[in-house]
Amino acid sequence: MRRLTFLGTGTSTGVPVNGCDCEVCKSTDPHDKRYRAAALLETNHTRILIDCGPDIRMQLMSLPFRRIDGLLLTHGHYDHVGGLDDLRPFCKFGDIDIYGNDIAVKTVMHNFPYCFVQHLYPGVPKFNLHTIRCHQRLVIGDVEVEPFGVMHDKLPILGYRFGDFAYITDMKTIEDEEFEHLRGVKTLVVNALRWEKWHHSHMTVEEAMAFAQRVGAERTYFTHMGHGIGLHDEANARLPKNMWFAYDGEIIEV
Repeated sequence: MRRLTFLGTGTSTGVPVNGCDCEVCKSTDPHDKRYRAAALLETNHTRILIDCGPDIRMQLMSLPFRRIDGLLLTHGHYDHVGGLDDLRPFCKFGDIDIYGNDIAVKTVMHNFPYCFVQHLYPGVPKFNLHTIRCHQRLVIGDVEVEPFGVMHDKLPILGYRFGDFAYITDMKTIEDEEFEHLRGVKTLVVNALRWEKWHHSHMTVEEAMAFAQRVGAERTYFTHMGHGIGLHDEANARLPKNMWFAYDGEIIEV
């Protein structure tokens, strides 16, 4: 059995947004509280973290303290890698393998140089960086992974497919040849920033719904959402029956 835990479903600012008095940011419904986007894919034997933003310490705090077998990076923006140093306690179980495309790997080395020097300062996290390419088959524990390419505005980033499940965030467009690698996906997680207003590097809800319909997924969960989505229950009521806005802490079988 594979299960995915949504550790965070918010956009780069998180929700609530500092200084905002909108009804979403003032909501007391826990479904309207969103950490930066990250997820944890697990089997009975393997744990794979997808992205590691600045909220990761709190996102992992309530979960069992066990080995992280691999960390898959979608890209190197701060809201997706800013929490790497907070993985220090998990290095108790051994070095953590991090996978990303060449741009993401270079970004991590630039932003966390003290983790990759010859003489490490005592206590720093110990990482093994792996540069991966689109469609390079990976096996992490008992999980097979296929990375594929999408575009975050003009930045090439990675989505990940695990059998008939795919996880994508921060996508704006996808090339037709890459889309072919999504054939047969039954469960899709994909970003949906807000409703009507166009954005240069993220899909709107309408764009994300159209993409999910093109994929033909049986179930679609939206992530990387801003406070413009609206109150969780009201926003969900606007979606087709096989699509949902995910929420922090939600667990689905994939």
